Amino acid sequence: MQNKINVLVAETIEKINSAQTQKEITDIKVEVMGKNGALTSFMRNMKDLPNDQKPLVGKFVNEARVKIESVLDAKFKEISEKELKAKLDAEKIDITIDKHDRKMGGIHPINIVRRKVVDFFTSMGFIVADSPEVETDYYNFEALNIPKDHPAREMQDTFYVVPEKIVLRTQTSAGQIRTMEVNKPPIKMINVGRVYRSDDIDATHSPVFHQIEGLVVDEKITMCDLKGILEKFAKAFFGNETNIRFRPSYFPFTEPSVEVDASCPHCKGKGCRVCKGTGWIEILGAGMVNRNVLKVCDIDPDKYTGFAFGVGLDRITSIIYGINDLRLEFENDIRFLKQFN
Repeated sequence: MQNKINVLVAETIEKINSAQTQKEITDIKVEVMGKNGALTSFMRNMKDLPNDQKPLVGKFVNEARVKIESVLDAKFKEISEKELKAKLDAEKIDITIDKHDRKMGGIHPINIVRRKVVDFFTSMGFIVADSPEVETDYYNFEALNIPKDHPAREMQDTFYVVPEKIVLRTQTSAGQIRTMEVNKPPIKMINVGRVYRSDDIDATHSPVFHQIEGLVVDEKITMCDLKGILEKFAKAFFGNETNIRFRPSYFPFTEPSVEVDASCPHCKGKGCRVCKGTGWIEILGAGMVNRNVLKVCDIDPDKYTGFAFGVGLDRITSIIYGINDLRLEFENDIRFLKQFN
């Protein structure tokens, strides 16, 4: 019986070594050591042996079982590792391959213009200040000379987080107050960011848009200083041949106040579709800082004067790139955005 067991072990090991798949290994295991397997049959036949031979045969069978199981486990592990490696090789992705259909991102046109505007004013000595988008009623209205009963509030009917107390800012001008509260003249700053008003969405309006607010406060600041800076700004963004003009206007926090127009960069002032035949495009509002605003910030209006201006960043972007619908700048349409990459 020992010879038969040795022959079975040798044949089984040979089968195991020639196996190529996990299934073949499993089948061999069942064939040899399963309920009806060849090695199991030796155990069943031990009952017919003399009692003195049973322990010896049992030892041979157990040794054979241990040897076969050892070879089975080693082969199973070897095949498993090969199959796993083959699977990983087949599924791996080479991230270094330059695919032809890879799409590259780009900077949004509003951010392109924003960076240029910030670079322009910082090159002229302006600092960039920041202020919260969620503002108090005081900074957004009261401190800017817009009390609760002022009609200008209706023009800026907006989004209140807490009625009559906390509001989504309607203008970056609130940042001027915060700057003047902690810094005394001379002051030369710009404030950039999103603002909110409850406007209906159309080709020229949006409830969310972007502003760049500028403020200069010092001794002997005049409208001439304001015009000089805005002329340089217009020429830098719309061309050296650009002219500007001031039209009288009204803002509660500036006095006198003006609307600023630039000669149309598309038709050079001759009149076209973009400027609606007038030759001029409105680009921003500006004026001399109201005495009441200076007083609120504890700045002596008899010693210091200043000017402020607010640029609609979305509007400037539309003018520069000839965009005729403001909604295009907010819709994330890849067909539109990829033109600026």
